[in-house]
Amino acid sequence: MALSPFGVRAPTSTTMTPERLDRFARHIVLPEVGGAGQARIMGSHVVLVGVGGIGAPALQYLAGAGVGRLTLIDDDVIEPSNLQRQTIFTLADVGRPKADAAADWVARFDPALAVTAQRTRIARDNAAGLVAGADVVLDGSDNFATRLAVSDACVAAGVPLTSAALGRFQGQVANFAGHRPGHACYRCFVGDAFDAEDCDTCAAQGVLGAMVGMVGTFGAMAALRVLLEGVASLGDPQWGELHVLDGLKPSLRTMRIAQDPGCATCGHAAPAA
Repeated sequence: MALSPFGVRAPTSTTMTPERLDRFARHIVLPEVGGAGQARIMGSHVVLVGVGGIGAPALQYLAGAGVGRLTLIDDDVIEPSNLQRQTIFTLADVGRPKADAAADWVARFDPALAVTAQRTRIARDNAAGLVAGADVVLDGSDNFATRLAVSDACVAAGVPLTSAALGRFQGQVANFAGHRPGHACYRCFVGDAFDAEDCDTCAAQGVLGAMVGMVGTFGAMAALRVLLEGVASLGDPQWGELHVLDGLKPSLRTMRIAQDPGCATCGHAAPAA
């Protein structure tokens, strides 16, 4: 399928045709999703920040769910060491921009989805434009500076944020609604001390591919909860609940992130009634 002048692969179908009904039948028969929920997913726009370790598996299940429009943001290129965990790529993709290769994967997987490849690094000066119009942003980036820029832009634009992160065998996934009164944003969680580019990398610490897959798919599930809010019973976004996965035990625990009244991004919001 050819790219438009704006780099968007236009969908071939946006209606619930017999082929689409068959494709998503296992969703539709779930009472927690149903036809209305599937229609909401198909009409949604998800911005995915990073299509690497976390973003690749998240993309597979967001596309599999039928998210109608996907914007993929990544400025990196594919290296052989990525293939151990970034399973949408192959040896033939080495050297290609990740955003382009990921968009090609989407087009092959489901031509009915619209996908935009943004070969850029998201930062404070361009984040607002890149998250505008999204129904949810799923951030799987690998540094705090990017994550805080994305979070701040989401709060300003009134866009929910799904944050998914990994450090060795610990994963963290949470939905944030800092644009809503009384709700925490990602900056409430990490504060201002991490506004720097330097942080631990998987190249230095190592990473198990299957663990990255767990966190990425957990992030996709969290993003789907946001998309289905108010439409299906699955749609409890669990705002501000940080889910911590321990891949070694294994175990899962949850903690609540409270809004920081002094937060530079969302602290001005009035407390919930």
